[in-house]
Amino acid sequence: MAYTSSWVTIVRVVQAIFAVIVLGLTAYVINWDDYYSWWSPSTVNFMLFNSVWTLVIALPYIVLAPVFFAGIVHPFIVVGMEAVTMIFWFAGFIALACVLPPPRACHSSLCDSLQAATVFGAFEWALFAATTTINVMAVFTSRGNNGVKANPNAAVHTGV
Repeated sequence: MAYTSSWVTIVRVVQAIFAVIVLGLTAYVINWDDYYSWWSPSTVNFMLFNSVWTLVIALPYIVLAPVFFAGIVHPFIVVGMEAVTMIFWFAGFIALACVLPPPRACHSSLCDSLQAATVFGAFEWALFAATTTINVMAVFTSRGNNGVKANPNAAVHTGV
């Protein structure tokens, strides 16, 4: 891709850490053994999907494909993958926040875990929104020049 800087690498690591945190919190809620141990809410399942999507598909593709397959990876596909992941996180944390009770009515470890998953999902969305914006700007500003600058001192010959 067009950008590689130290702060983007740090943000990618933080995105992976937040995805692992959401994975653990939502897996705890899904694994909780109660009368309905065979059932878990779809919003919690979607947040679990978001974290697995981020860790297994999105981040490896966004980070590794431009490095190892730079010649065959189209920049718009990377931007699209990042935008889809951002939308997934936005939908997930909003949906989970809508079904949670208010904090004053939350007195169990399950409810606390879901509140924490919602907050980390919101942070994850904000991080993906920032990197998507930077990635879109980088793709559209470098469009057409392929990273090669013209030599102003090059000799120009007129054609016949």
